[in-house]
Amino acid sequence: MAAEPDEAYGLVIGGVESPGAIGETDELLDPANNRPLARVAVGAPDDAAHAMEVAQRSFESSEWAGGDGARRVKALVRLAQLLEQQQEEFAVLESRNMGKTLREARVDIGYVVRTLEYLGGLADKIEGETIPVPGSRFDYTVREPLGVTVHIAPWNYPLLLAMRSVIPALAAGNAAVLKPASLTPLTAIRFARLAKAAGVPDGILNVVAGPGGKLGEALVRDPRCRSVSFTGSGEVGRRIAAIAAERLIPTTLELGGKSPVVVLPDADPERAARGIALGIFGNAGQMCWAGSRLIVHETLAPAILGRLRALAEGIRLGPGTEEGVEMGPLVSRDQATRVLDYVQAAKEEGGAILTGGSAPSEPRLADGNFVRPTVVTDLPPTARAAREEIFGPVLSTFGFREVDDAVRLANTTPYGLFAAVWTRDLALAHHLARRLEAGMVTVNEPPITFPQTPFGGFKESGIGSEQGTAVVRSYTRTKNVLVNIGLPKRKG
Repeated sequence: MAAEPDEAYGLVIGGVESPGAIGETDELLDPANNRPLARVAVGAPDDAAHAMEVAQRSFESSEWAGGDGARRVKALVRLAQLLEQQQEEFAVLESRNMGKTLREARVDIGYVVRTLEYLGGLADKIEGETIPVPGSRFDYTVREPLGVTVHIAPWNYPLLLAMRSVIPALAAGNAAVLKPASLTPLTAIRFARLAKAAGVPDGILNVVAGPGGKLGEALVRDPRCRSVSFTGSGEVGRRIAAIAAERLIPTTLELGGKSPVVVLPDADPERAARGIALGIFGNAGQMCWAGSRLIVHETLAPAILGRLRALAEGIRLGPGTEEGVEMGPLVSRDQATRVLDYVQAAKEEGGAILTGGSAPSEPRLADGNFVRPTVVTDLPPTARAAREEIFGPVLSTFGFREVDDAVRLANTTPYGLFAAVWTRDLALAHHLARRLEAGMVTVNEPPITFPQTPFGGFKESGIGSEQGTAVVRSYTRTKNVLVNIGLPKRKG
């Protein structure tokens, strides 16, 4: 069941949903038509402090962190089952709140289910080790949860990217405080309700919605915060990193990208074009790892660009919940305006619009935040649209002759999150994968990831990584214990 315009969502602290300290609410709009969708309580710094206090108390008293982890496994696996049962309801809510298509939202919720199953199943497998040391001594390590962890999530994959860090923190035995994006908090709040039903103790998962600046900073500055995970802009990420550095707490930052897609002359044009289109027009281009820079060999460029134009012009735009829609609206009017401003800047810097470059002309879409799938050619590599993250359905294209030129172009931006290579030559593909400055590289694939594979970037794309088995250990600290087991010397 989708949210009704008058449906109210509160802050979830200690298993209780409340209106917050200041009693204010924020009206959320459906990005497909900018009509009221729901009202959400606005959290304030006092709510942040309250959430951290409750989380700390629950961490210390609930025994969530104790035992062999079996309790955590059962609760998280049960949570996966409940979410799977309500997958359609969550997907509809995600689609209406953020704008993505229902098909994409279903995939996202399914991904959270799988993450719960995979990482939740590691909760009873957090082990120490014994270490050989000289003499009659026994040395071993234990891994302990950090305490209260803070998670600041973005709006483009509201539940998926929030749970990507929350789930391993919970699996490791921590208590978590999640601040979802102000634009898209609905599925996070509903997930917290579900966690309570699954047996996660009150106060172990708390959700505080509200403005990112004051609220996020209050959470990170709180002395009970033992680690922070943030996905979002580089500017905000640097601010969080500075605060975390003052407090010497572990920090994971995923700060976006300007990802290259390198197409070599032997690539399958049809397969490559479809993968490129999916990698830039999926989720309306609102992806940190969107393949937004196409670097194609000049002999293949006409075929690839021609096919991309046809694919882009064939994408059906509309409300995400409407059957047959292939690309939904952008999350807000401000975001749509930002994207179109970049397109205008690209034209002013010498770029040519192969297709798209404007809002759609259909009257039925006039009230929504829609931008047509856009392909820009002839853009100088130094142009803003070629170097800065647009976060919309805009592809910049560049040609090359030699492989070294392609690598140089691919590595020329400050980012290093993702890169893709399209080729039939797998030896060359492995060679390029080593040379590309990116935390993730796919070969003959659009952007794709799994709960068991690490997700993180190089350079200004951030520090640390999410996913994989190592992420659960990253939410623990290692304690070394040394025991002298030698017998005391006898006198005489």
